[in-house]
Amino acid sequence: MRVTDKIEKEFIRKVLNEEYVPGTKMPSERELATEFSVGRPVIREVLQRLERDGWLTIRSGQRAVVNDYWKDGNLMTIVHLLGEEESIPNDFIIHLLELRKSLSPAYVKDAVTHKPLAVIALLKESENVPDEAKAFALYDWRLQRGLAAASPNPIYLLILNSFQQLYIKMATHYFYQDSYRQASREYYRELMLASLTGDGSQAEYLVTTMMEKSIQMWIEQTKIK
Repeated sequence: MRVTDKIEKEFIRKVLNEEYVPGTKMPSERELATEFSVGRPVIREVLQRLERDGWLTIRSGQRAVVNDYWKDGNLMTIVHLLGEEESIPNDFIIHLLELRKSLSPAYVKDAVTHKPLAVIALLKESENVPDEAKAFALYDWRLQRGLAAASPNPIYLLILNSFQQLYIKMATHYFYQDSYRQASREYYRELMLASLTGDGSQAEYLVTTMMEKSIQMWIEQTKIK
C-alpha cells in the first residue's frame, strides 16, 4: 500500500472514531508531515484527495476543516466507508439496509417480469443450502446478484457489486439466528410462487415486506449486542 493510501485510511479511521470531529480544523501540513514522517507534498496530495472525496474542505492559506461526511460526502465517501468495516457506524449499516429496501423490490420485479425462469433457477438452489449462517449468507449474495443481473437495468448490479464484502459479512452475522434463516426460507418459497406465475407486482410486494422485516431484525440483533 502506498504511503498516501495509508495516511488517507488513517484519517478516515480517525473521523469514524470521532477523533476528528466535523467542523474542527486539521493540523497544519507541517504538523501532519512531522506526524507521519513524510514530506509536505505527500500530505498535500492526501488532503486534496480527501477534499475531492468529501471528507475535508480546504481554504487557501488556512488549515483544512473536517466535513460532516453525512452531509458533505459523495459516492467516493461510501467506497471509503466500505473499506473500513471495523469502524463503520451501525447507523450507516441501517441506512444501507434502507437503501436496499428501496432498490431490491425494483430489480426483483424486473427480474420476475422479464426472466422468470432465471429467477426460478436461482430460488431452486435455496432448497439445498446448508442450515448454517455462512452458507446462507453466500447463497443470499448469489441470489441478489442473480436477481439484479436479470433486470434489464445494469446499474442495479453495478451498485450491488460495490457492497459484496460488507454484504456477506453482515449477512453471516444476521443469519446466525435460526429464526432468521427460517424466515428467509419461507420468503424464498413465496418468491418462487410469484416467479412461477411471472407476477412481478407480487414479487415486489414480497421483497418490500421482507426488507422491512430484515431492518427490524437487524436493529433488534444489534441492540442485543
